[in-house]
Amino acid sequence: MSLNLEATVGDRLALAVVAQYRLVTTEQLHLLTAAGVRIEQTRRRLMKLREEGLVQRVTLPQAGRRRVWFATAYGVQVASEWPELRGIAAPRLLADPTAARLRVAHALTVSEVGLSFVQDARVRGDICWPLDWIPEVHHPLGGGEAVVPDALLFYRTRSGSMLRAFVEVDRATMGPERLAAKLTAYARLHAYIPMAAPGRHRQASGVQTEPGWRHRYPLFPRLLFVLDGTGAAGVDNRISALNAASRELEGRGGLLREVPVLAVSMTDLLQRGPSAPVWQPVQDPAQRVDWTSRPVRHAAAQPVVQEPTTPRPWPPQV
Repeated sequence: MSLNLEATVGDRLALAVVAQYRLVTTEQLHLLTAAGVRIEQTRRRLMKLREEGLVQRVTLPQAGRRRVWFATAYGVQVASEWPELRGIAAPRLLADPTAARLRVAHALTVSEVGLSFVQDARVRGDICWPLDWIPEVHHPLGGGEAVVPDALLFYRTRSGSMLRAFVEVDRATMGPERLAAKLTAYARLHAYIPMAAPGRHRQASGVQTEPGWRHRYPLFPRLLFVLDGTGAAGVDNRISALNAASRELEGRGGLLREVPVLAVSMTDLLQRGPSAPVWQPVQDPAQRVDWTSRPVRHAAAQPVVQEPTTPRPWPPQV
């Protein structure tokens, strides 16, 4: 029996992306995984995966009746056994099309942001594969609390620098104060030192001596806020709230001294691309920088910490 290896590899990548991204449109999946061919090929691939019970879809009622795809329980089970997804927590299952429909607006916006980074990397000659965008990575804070960013981004520049970012996508469904509270949560994560695991060497105090995030990342990922669902005035209000939160946090831990925290409107991100100087540092919103740089205020306050040039381990330790 002949085996079409190219089609099999394409099917595998498509299912991996659908499972990891939670929800994607046909067009998003096509641009992520097979932008060099006609979109009909992606449509046929999705229909085949659906016939095999690996993915399911919901059709949006808006104009154009876009189809949105998500992995079934069987699809998640199959994909989670692959090396490229090993170590990544399985997504929360969407029980049926109704559950998918109720999550679709935020999830598709998050997928669109991930797509923008992947496409921008292709143009620039950087490395950011579709599976380098990992939604909803759990970071415990102890006591049952956790920080769960909308996505964790891995990105390698042409110069060899390995960048990582926590990405928060805000669609103006919560007030500016609740958005700003996320900055406080990340400051807690930056400082959080977990108790030593049973059976491991403990210090006399019974706790570890370094923050828990160091077991995952050589440097704390930069923090990116993408603001959508509102006009220019609403974006300004949200950035002002983030700026006020940053002033309250100054002098309380090292997050703002060591980690770039940037914000951008979804409109600017999609129209000009992530690498354009459209990001506003929350400590100094008058600046406009690209997301890979360190704002002048950070650079002046301390020596610039160089990003590691070694690629991330695979599978990712998340």
